[in-house]
Amino acid sequence: MGKLEINRVQKSYGQAKVLKEVNISLEEGGFLVLLGPSGCGKSTLLNMIAGLEDISAGEIRIAGETVNDRSPKDRDIAMVFQSYALYPTMTVRQNIEFGMKIRKIPSKERSAAIEAAAEMLQMTDLLDRKPSQLSGGQRQRVAMGRAIVRNPKLFLFDEPLSNLDAKLRVDMRTEIKRLHKRLGTTIVYVTHDQIEAMTLATQVAVMKDGIVQHLGVPQEVYDRPANVYVAKFVGSPAMNIIPGKLVDSEAGATVAFTLPNGKVGRVSGIALSDEARRRYQDKPVLVGIRPEHFTPTKGEGINVGIDVLEPTGPDTLAVFSLGGVEVIARLEPFATAVGEQLCLAVKTDKVVLFDPETENRLN
Repeated sequence: MGKLEINRVQKSYGQAKVLKEVNISLEEGGFLVLLGPSGCGKSTLLNMIAGLEDISAGEIRIAGETVNDRSPKDRDIAMVFQSYALYPTMTVRQNIEFGMKIRKIPSKERSAAIEAAAEMLQMTDLLDRKPSQLSGGQRQRVAMGRAIVRNPKLFLFDEPLSNLDAKLRVDMRTEIKRLHKRLGTTIVYVTHDQIEAMTLATQVAVMKDGIVQHLGVPQEVYDRPANVYVAKFVGSPAMNIIPGKLVDSEAGATVAFTLPNGKVGRVSGIALSDEARRRYQDKPVLVGIRPEHFTPTKGEGINVGIDVLEPTGPDTLAVFSLGGVEVIARLEPFATAVGEQLCLAVKTDKVVLFDPETENRLN
């Protein structure tokens, strides 16, 4: 295992800056997910860790050693690619064994490592098959087995599940999580899928335009996103971002919204520092509320008219207007209809406020 340190790392292609001073520290045995859309720089950063891309500025350290100028083979890493990259004419056993043969590991050690990896990944009965005889999920297990037998300081995964169907993705997520628990390995994992990030990671780095927008444990990233971009990117449906106004209240901060009928709705008891309350008093703010943090109530709440209902089975998505924008609430199945009025309470301890200009979190 090895600690990973990324210090002030930059990457440029001519005048174009792809990565803009990235700083990340991953403890030994940690699982870091680089999360973001295509073009955000996550795969470039992974390739720089692997030694497949040069570093324009900064430093990358693995297990305390600077690896900027080391070739990929000298970094003690193993990489699992999106495309599996298996040799089609070799059996599963031969594919797993190939790298060990190149490194001149004795035959007895190779056999023991193959058997251990195959048992761990539940593919002992596949060792004599060729890749063409395997499903996509089985091929990805072979690619993982080939990485495991190297016993590296650092595992790198480059969107390994993107070619699989939905059911296989869920199964393989479980396999990867189980693998991490058994081996205690340090892993860096690239994906654009926020479900993979939330379920696998010990740390998530949400990226946009070559900048890490938020680095933290998954629940922190979900509950207290650093800015509006992170709030909207993580979560499905995304966090609602509603224009409002901070007004006076004795019981914590209160925000006011404009309702479709022209009246004003209020949510009180929001945690906010005294400094932020003074600075934003009677000023516009953006109010972040997750869909699941609305609850139907017969007491005090916000009265809204339902525009759309989307039953999903375990819950119902209710769409309505608040603060001049479309808002989604995730509610337990209930008897109502489009056009009816619904009174909704908000879990105020989960509300997040943002500056409307910088879009950074206030509280």
